[in-house]
Amino acid sequence: MILSLFDEVAEPLPPVSLPERLYRLGLDRGTPVVLTRNRTVMISWRPQRGLRLHAGYSAAPDQVLMAIVRFLGRRVPRGERAAARRCFMAFPADAHVPSRVAPARSPRAVEPEDQPLLDRLAHLHAVLNQRHFGGTLPTIPIRLSRKMRRRLGELRGGISTEIVISRRHIRRDGWEVAADTLLHEMVHQWQAGQGLGLDHGREFRQKALEVGIVPRAVADLGRRG
Repeated sequence: MILSLFDEVAEPLPPVSLPERLYRLGLDRGTPVVLTRNRTVMISWRPQRGLRLHAGYSAAPDQVLMAIVRFLGRRVPRGERAAARRCFMAFPADAHVPSRVAPARSPRAVEPEDQPLLDRLAHLHAVLNQRHFGGTLPTIPIRLSRKMRRRLGELRGGISTEIVISRRHIRRDGWEVAADTLLHEMVHQWQAGQGLGLDHGREFRQKALEVGIVPRAVADLGRRG
């Protein structure tokens, strides 16, 4: 077929952005969507911040994006949520948009008296990982904080950064209580690995009860009684 000078040539439609594709597939349009190039946490969700996901999902087919929307839906049965997670985690997002590699950091200096405490915490992490998570949690750095007073511990940076435990907490409350604090932060590590928000909501409470801890995050370390 030969086009005449008077025939109109249809212009290609502009590509649809990843957030717009998610909205069209059912994501609430009031949900903020931020694209990242995080190397380990491909998707995270927090009510206050919205959805953060790897920019490589821009190349994903609708089936994968529908799984993300399904995973974030309310009152989704556990089995369906798990199947949705398997679907979107199987997509090689970083093969389409390379993940950002963080520059290597100089290791923090460790006080000599802290090294035995850190060694014991690392051993506890390995034991608790096998006992409660089937050994599926990655080994991550653990360090001590001399500044924490109210907080007992904290997971910083999601699944791949570090767990921080209050040194004062270990000295004051002993290893049995400190092990529960470490396990609390490991549940947050598990949340990050599942693509869940790092909060103390329903998913956290369920997992905390499953591993046998009380979902409490803070305590007054400045005084007894």
